[in-house]
Amino acid sequence: MKRNPAVRVCMVALLWAVTTADVVAQQQYPAARPIRVVAPFAPGGLVDVLSRALGEKLRPALGQPIVVDNRPGAGGNVGADLAAKAEPDGHTLLMTSAGILTINQFLYAKMPFDPVTAFTPISLVAEMHMLMVLNPNVPARTVPEFIALAKKDAGRLNFGSPGNGTTGHLGMEMLQAAAGVRLTHVPYKSAAEAALAVIGGQIHGVMDNPPTVLAHIRVGTLRAVAVASPKRLPQLPEVPTFDEAGLKGFEASSWFGMVAPAKTPRPVVARLNREIVRALGDAELQQRFTNLGARLAPNSPEEFSAFIKSERTKWEKIVRGANITLQ
Repeated sequence: MKRNPAVRVCMVALLWAVTTADVVAQQQYPAARPIRVVAPFAPGGLVDVLSRALGEKLRPALGQPIVVDNRPGAGGNVGADLAAKAEPDGHTLLMTSAGILTINQFLYAKMPFDPVTAFTPISLVAEMHMLMVLNPNVPARTVPEFIALAKKDAGRLNFGSPGNGTTGHLGMEMLQAAAGVRLTHVPYKSAAEAALAVIGGQIHGVMDNPPTVLAHIRVGTLRAVAVASPKRLPQLPEVPTFDEAGLKGFEASSWFGMVAPAKTPRPVVARLNREIVRALGDAELQQRFTNLGARLAPNSPEEFSAFIKSERTKWEKIVRGANITLQ
């Protein structure tokens, strides 16, 4: 079978053009202008803190200012949409949360962007496995005791969260599905407000990130029952995992990662990944976030992409199973 010479010429030309474009992108990045990191939540939160801390480390490596642009709203969708529609040249990045890329699409009837195709993963940045905590007066010190108590009077026990569809809410929905129990959900406006409601005895418990509850656990105003991670937290070595407590494979975390608009050149993504991995290896930065209960966890773009897909599958099952929707 003879090949058309014209087709061969076109294929060679296309390959040359793609290769040349990649080389040019690598040589010219970053240009002499700031790199914007969109933080899709309000200033002062963990996404904002992570964005600024990482930006400080990236600035000397990339040789350009790193500007954090806070754009809160709609569970992160407002800022994410802004980043998704930016020029794919590596000068606009998004510090995403788990919800933006793996949960919101199942909660909202309409999304302003497609979480599956709108972004190019660069690297996971940090992960925080959630802790289940109870008011000390709740007569349950272990997961089996809590499950037995919940089964004794279905619906009597309640739990709080920072709001419908948050990872704290979905973590407890996952617990109900795994344990075969029914609890009453009480949404609050923030994680801190929900934790204070547990301390005050208005609700029985919450599942939340370590930064919200660690200090309260240490002084005894909250009781930690289990952590939703593969292994125990170094900050709370006495607290078992859900897996150890009998719920095999039970994991729930809030995580954060860096992504770029789709079609960002591969060499730019590779450069950013390389610098992010190097920055997150900084001992001072690691200790800073370990103290908060977070684990800095950089990986490759391919590993991050696979992680996002697995998280999307997990949370879709929970959201649809609990029939949770948001406007």
